[in-house]
Amino acid sequence: MIIDVKKSAEQKMQKSLEALKVDLSKVRSGRAHTGLLDHVTVDYYGAQTPVNQVANINLIDARTIGVIPWEKKMANAIEKAIRDSDLGLNPMTVGDIIRVPMPPLTEERRRDLIKVVKHEAETVRVAMRNIRRDANAHLKELLKSKEISEDDERRGQDEIQKLTDRFISEIDKVLQVKEAELMAV
Repeated sequence: MIIDVKKSAEQKMQKSLEALKVDLSKVRSGRAHTGLLDHVTVDYYGAQTPVNQVANINLIDARTIGVIPWEKKMANAIEKAIRDSDLGLNPMTVGDIIRVPMPPLTEERRRDLIKVVKHEAETVRVAMRNIRRDANAHLKELLKSKEISEDDERRGQDEIQKLTDRFISEIDKVLQVKEAELMAV
């Protein structure tokens, strides 16, 4: 019983941590990465379709993303979709390839992005604490229904607390890495 509660809490915490990593990867640092265009959609024969489903996306160099449309007539639509996205990018078409240069970040913009990143991390910390609270409540229910002893409940709460501490320190590590990446010039 306790093992099931702990395993469930650990799986939820792991999913929250993975979601944080995905969210942080979308926060733009000075370097280019193909995941930056994941949420950009383009009008493809009347349907809003992600850019990565109508073109190949790759890195030309550390500060430039290359987008090669599968259909040449989609180039203008893809370029417009990237330009109109909230990323602040200015793509340009050169032959068959759309070049998306990454503008350097200003100091002020870097500080703003760090605030956003810290807020995301705090949101996930709160989620971790909520998962801990739910797991402890589940242990109390098991104790009330006499399925586990008080000692087992106490031991289970200690294990869940250790689990929570481990994941929160993992969040702090991920946050530190992202902050260093954002502040690197």
